[in-house]
Amino acid sequence: MTQPALVTGGTGTLGGLVVPRLRASGLGVRVLSRRSREAADGIEYVTGDLLKNEGIDAAVDGREIVVHLAGGPKGDDEATRTLVRAAERAGVKHLVLISVIGADRMPLGYFRAKLGAERAVGASSVPWTVLRAAQFHGLVFTLATAMARLPVVPIPRGVRFQPVDARDVAERIVELSLAEPSGLVPALAGPREYDLAELVGGYLKARGKRRPLLPLPVPGRVGRAYRAEANLAVAGIQRGTRSWERYLIESLGRAHAEPGR
Repeated sequence: MTQPALVTGGTGTLGGLVVPRLRASGLGVRVLSRRSREAADGIEYVTGDLLKNEGIDAAVDGREIVVHLAGGPKGDDEATRTLVRAAERAGVKHLVLISVIGADRMPLGYFRAKLGAERAVGASSVPWTVLRAAQFHGLVFTLATAMARLPVVPIPRGVRFQPVDARDVAERIVELSLAEPSGLVPALAGPREYDLAELVGGYLKARGKRRPLLPLPVPGRVGRAYRAEANLAVAGIQRGTRSWERYLIESLGRAHAEPGR
């Protein structure tokens, strides 16, 4: 078995799709997790914590490829710096990072932390690849579910998304992991852009619900950034194949969710 790999965040939404695909490609896969797990399906699990810098050197030891998918609401930049230092000490040959479209343009803490993570990877001595992706369908689904519980749904005006399916991102991550380090590659977004009202409206229709939508302005720097579409990918992006409408059909099984998109 060639090119042993370490995957951080391997038990999360994206990691759960990436890990079996890497394993099927013939790589020896080790997953870093904060909780102990038994090896299964030829996948090794090791315990460690990036934010606490616990167990990271042992996790990276002997790995040629590191796929960094772990993330959270804060601390991604510091966690990535910890991983990068361990990867340098271990002589890792390829570090792959998942980031977010708009990391360098959106004035929000999550995006700034992702940009910090990108910079930590780019400044390291480890050859690297960074993929920026749009928000996953699952995140939009969770947001729409919460909003649809309200009798009147507030819709931030001027906010648009280009949601992408996690499976499309997983396939691209695996492709990049098996290739040569490529630096910052073209971003990956879904097949099309939507106003937030379209996304929530599609969810309501698929659930057979009716709710009035109330457009509201988004103030300040964040509102200006969304109106300038700083969270959307620019020219040269790649597009996934699975649409929001298809995701709704698969998730809810409703025939009146729009097919064939």
